[in-house]
Amino acid sequence: MKRTLVFLNSHPVQYFAPMYQKIEKSGFFDLQVWYCSKHGLAGETDRQFGVSVKWDVPILEGYKHRFLSNISPRPSVYSFAGLINPGIVSLLWKLPKKSIIIVHGWNYITHWLAFFFAPLFGHTLCLRAESPFIHEAGKSGLKHCLRNTALRGIFRRINRFLYIGTQNRLFYQHFGIRDGQLIHTPYSIDNQRFQNEAAKLLPQKKALRRQLSLPEDAFIVLFTGKFIAKKRPLDLLKALAQIQDTRVVAVFVGEGVLRADMEHFIRDCHLEKRVFLTGFVNQTLIPHYYAVADTFAMCSEKGETWGLSTNEAMNFGLPVILSDQTGCAADLVEEGKSGFVFRSGDLMDLAHKISLIAAMSGEEREKMSIASKAKIAGYSYQSVIAGLRKI
Repeated sequence: MKRTLVFLNSHPVQYFAPMYQKIEKSGFFDLQVWYCSKHGLAGETDRQFGVSVKWDVPILEGYKHRFLSNISPRPSVYSFAGLINPGIVSLLWKLPKKSIIIVHGWNYITHWLAFFFAPLFGHTLCLRAESPFIHEAGKSGLKHCLRNTALRGIFRRINRFLYIGTQNRLFYQHFGIRDGQLIHTPYSIDNQRFQNEAAKLLPQKKALRRQLSLPEDAFIVLFTGKFIAKKRPLDLLKALAQIQDTRVVAVFVGEGVLRADMEHFIRDCHLEKRVFLTGFVNQTLIPHYYAVADTFAMCSEKGETWGLSTNEAMNFGLPVILSDQTGCAADLVEEGKSGFVFRSGDLMDLAHKISLIAAMSGEEREKMSIASKAKIAGYSYQSVIAGLRKI
């Protein structure tokens, strides 16, 4: 008899939907996905993108799901009291005993209802969160102390901790979680979809550059993400300004509150011919930009718990250049093989790493491309399912 497996999510997420579809197809579990809100389905304005975002890939198909009634007086996915779904209690009560309940994070009142009632009703409670240990360094004060005390209380109720990578595992170990409670469920995307797109698009690289009005013979550094402080997009602009080789250009796929600052910097430093701002690009078109790029850069500071755009880029065989504060750097970068790590905020280091790849021969870049694709292969939904079967 299949065990019932329940994922509790704040809202539908484009990266999670194909994972649920794969789990459903595997046939190992009686899968249910519970959503606390419909955020993102109606094209709401994303606070950080600053534009209306409605994903153009199916995110509710191929698996059983339900939306829980939210009684919060101020419904929101941006605040602790923004999701209050008391109906979760009766749903947990009705489930078969020893069902597996996986809660994504601890950011909402509904999460805490699950933490209390799932063990009370005899279920196996699992936590899948993203926090990396590296971001704990330097934190102090009363707020941090209270948060850690609350987490220790939560963690005592949890049976299994589903860690997404090295830094996330270290985070749990920092709180005294035993190895026997830790299960690796690597942070993954739909590798097959991106690999299929890569096979189709990479042979058209120059034609795609013409189609996207990008220089055919340039060395393109790709940035994908929100133009917000945490992502530090200005660092890439400033590093580009230090690189004398005018063949090196940057393409920024995204949108956000820092766009005006970026545009001012581009004008002031006369980078108009070397920088391209695309605006928000949805899921079906994003592969075109990975296909035309030569390398991928993520400049984030603390707060970048993983960086799933890196997974996308590596499925296209792109060498990656990641800041040392990017959560996935410890897992996905083999220095000098699949990419490079630079010190967050160190513009000279970033410029140097870009220049290293730009100066490589075609054969050297091809070796990095092969290493990049090989590294990301282990970060798959199949690996996640293998981890879930150990619960």
